[in-house]
Amino acid sequence: MNAPTAQLGANRLVANWLFLICAMVFGMVAGGGHIRTLDAGFIMQDWRPFTGFIPPLNAGSWAAMFARYQQTAAYHANPISTASFHALFWANFLDRVWGRLIALAFALPLAWFWWRGLLTTRLALRLLAIFAAGGAQAAFGWVIVISGRQPGVLTPPPALAAPHFIVAMLILAALLWTACSLRTPNPVPVPHSTTLRRGLTASLVLVFLTMSFGALVAATNAIMVYNSFPLMDGHVTPPGLFALHPVWMNFLANQGNVQFFHRLLATIALISVLSTAIAGLRRPLPPALRDLFLIAAGLIALQYLLGMAALILAAPEIGYLHELNATLLFCTLIATRHHLRAPATQRMIIPEHVFAGAE
Repeated sequence: MNAPTAQLGANRLVANWLFLICAMVFGMVAGGGHIRTLDAGFIMQDWRPFTGFIPPLNAGSWAAMFARYQQTAAYHANPISTASFHALFWANFLDRVWGRLIALAFALPLAWFWWRGLLTTRLALRLLAIFAAGGAQAAFGWVIVISGRQPGVLTPPPALAAPHFIVAMLILAALLWTACSLRTPNPVPVPHSTTLRRGLTASLVLVFLTMSFGALVAATNAIMVYNSFPLMDGHVTPPGLFALHPVWMNFLANQGNVQFFHRLLATIALISVLSTAIAGLRRPLPPALRDLFLIAAGLIALQYLLGMAALILAAPEIGYLHELNATLLFCTLIATRHHLRAPATQRMIIPEHVFAGAE
């Protein structure tokens, strides 16, 4: 096997592993959203990083787990039966186990690739940084959970829940971009693509900002107010847009405010993504890039329709689908923008000594 062929094969191996991790992170987003729709974020009031994959095994363990939940404000506001606690517990437990599986699926192959000399120091450090960010996410999730022990805190605070989701998207973006760079180190040149690159970059930023405000809409339960579209109960902007003091609190806790800015950014993002996709599809593009533009256009249209339906019907379940579709749209835009990047300047994996014996 010659050196370029060996490099290509190793690139694909590492890239496929990272694509798998991306899919698992999407599963984590799905699990977290499911817990939110169940209003069960505070059910598990314990955190055992290394033994938490073992569920309660006897009546005493279940009773102790339930007793810890009974200390939360959420329980005092809405007492539940033991049977209901068990049902909600399993959703949380499986989500946490999934997070541990992601950690193992990341750490063990990373160690093996590094041991085999298939990672440059630069790439290894990048992956270690992503892994550390994932660990910080887990620890921050525990901070969110124990916030339920504070008086009057019935759901995860927006100031904690929204950043938790936003950082998850940044981790997913870093994983996906790295995987795409390994799979396609040298993109097919697209002549005169500066305008498309700028349009995609702007679209990515707009979608990310829209998702950030969407996380605040979910955290503040703002989907339950101003259930009309395009006006907000007859108003262009909601009454009391900046009623809270200090002013910055309106961007965290004011339901009308976060919903208004989510609507506004969603509309601008829709226009940006569709106009960029149309501009791209009017050009001679490689088939894969053309397909990505088509998918992005379809996803942004579906995203806008899901958002309107969730709002008008005041349906958190549709809002959950809205969140998952937003994640798919975000990933599609990242992959699309990646196809238009400049060629790689150096290898990301496979140090030269690996090919010393290649024929």
